[in-house]
Amino acid sequence: MSSPTSFHALDSFQADIVQLLERLPSLKHRQFIKQALTTIVNLSESNIDRLDWKILSAALTDMEQGFELFHAYRHVRKVTVFGSARLKSDTPEYLMASEFARRVSQLGFMVMTGGGSGIMQAGNEGAGREKSFGLNIQLPFEQEANPVIEGDPKLIHFKYFFTRKLFLLKESDAVALFAGGFGTQDEAFECMTLSQTGKFGPVPVVFIDHPGGDYWHSWSEYVNKQLVAKGLVSPEDPCLYTVTDNLEVACDAITNFYRVYHSSRYVDEKLVIRLRVELSETEVEQLNTEFSDILVKGRIEKSQALAKEGQDETFELPRLILHFNQRDLGRLYQMIATINQMGIPSVEDAAHPERK
Repeated sequence: MSSPTSFHALDSFQADIVQLLERLPSLKHRQFIKQALTTIVNLSESNIDRLDWKILSAALTDMEQGFELFHAYRHVRKVTVFGSARLKSDTPEYLMASEFARRVSQLGFMVMTGGGSGIMQAGNEGAGREKSFGLNIQLPFEQEANPVIEGDPKLIHFKYFFTRKLFLLKESDAVALFAGGFGTQDEAFECMTLSQTGKFGPVPVVFIDHPGGDYWHSWSEYVNKQLVAKGLVSPEDPCLYTVTDNLEVACDAITNFYRVYHSSRYVDEKLVIRLRVELSETEVEQLNTEFSDILVKGRIEKSQALAKEGQDETFELPRLILHFNQRDLGRLYQMIATINQMGIPSVEDAAHPERK
């Protein structure tokens, strides 16, 4: 038998739903709120199991805390650091990761890690608590938060790996990978898969060995020998990443990526590339000459913000628009590298690639 308390909670919930529906026409993102509510209502009428509802509820809770945390930091570029939880603080990989995080934080970037030990702790340690995020995972036997980020409001505990990885990639403007085990390899190949298929980025991805190390160099040789040479990936796909044992090269790969390029999105069938400085007609013509092969139709053209970008915070930035084939992502990265050699950003802009 239901208690009076449960009846009161149900009445309160129903009142909240009614109030939300009354407000819906005036809410900024009403279309997507309606879609989400419709999905949940449709599921409520199906025969999914109790466990399915627990998964849905926990995943939404994971995403709620992630969205709320990162909204306040949406204008600061962030670098995600991946690597082994098992490497100790005296190993060259740990020291390299810590120094890398220190350098990129000095450049103005914030650093995101999985919040655990090893390379994750090195990343938080190098960046410092103030410029660190920890996206930890709830496990029954390990993965306590490292002492650098423990207790910080920028530490989140996720229930699921997939929601945790969603935010580690969704919120990142660059990814740096150090040596690691199966988890790090999974993260490396998922970064490549999502980049290759256009589901992530474009962002710079850097594989960093310690000086003289060959962990990622050997990985790159495997990719070239077993994947590229056999036609299993495109010849341009290695352009999606940089392999180095030099931190100056690693940092330059990140900052140079945003020298002129700012960000991109799709509007209808057009890829819109936002720029920090407007290109000349001659430079756009050069792009058309060199990269016509990635176009489905038409040309690469200069543009201001499109009508559907009216609420976009980058509204004032100049743009390039093109009908990209959404297949040759390696070539798109090559085009971004070419764009970043064009234009002359102001001294102030050039000094702040971390600003979105």
